Amino acid sequence: MIRFLHDILYSLNSKNLSGDTMKTNPTRYSSAVGEIWVMATFKVKYYHKVFDIRAVRELSLVLFYEAFAFYGIRWRKITFDSDHVHMILDMGIYSKIELAKKLKGFTAKHLFSLIPWLKNNKWEGGYFWGSGFWNPAYDIRSINDMAIYDRYLDRQKYSSTNQKTLEAY
Repeated sequence: MIRFLHDILYSLNSKNLSGDTMKTNPTRYSSAVGEIWVMATFKVKYYHKVFDIRAVRELSLVLFYEAFAFYGIRWRKITFDSDHVHMILDMGIYSKIELAKKLKGFTAKHLFSLIPWLKNNKWEGGYFWGSGFWNPAYDIRSINDMAIYDRYLDRQKYSSTNQKTLEAY
């Protein structure tokens, strides 16, 4: 009887019962195999609308690309709104806090070195005098339906689909 149950469980586990959810070529790490796709959201400190400034937004995008390459993070999509950024990432071997720390730290450090006027006083046109770039809070959530999150990111103010917003009319 035990052998019979074992054979049934083995046959159920070895077959792809749900269509295309079984990975045929999973991502491999030194001690783990698989992937965890998440949507990460990082807000700018004090909700300053710095991503409305094209130079800041485009430089931030390039810095995120560099951070992804530097830390070996696979990504699918990244979009900006006036005061926050959304991205779809594979967490890989990092925890949520490590992922947030690495990405936020890398981009803020390089952004302040490349655009130093962001650290100027308010009356000098700066935004972040005496503080950091990112809000300490972050949201990293697992994705259960990629299409829903893709559509959500496409609706952001500065997405690659260039969807029109009400402000455009």
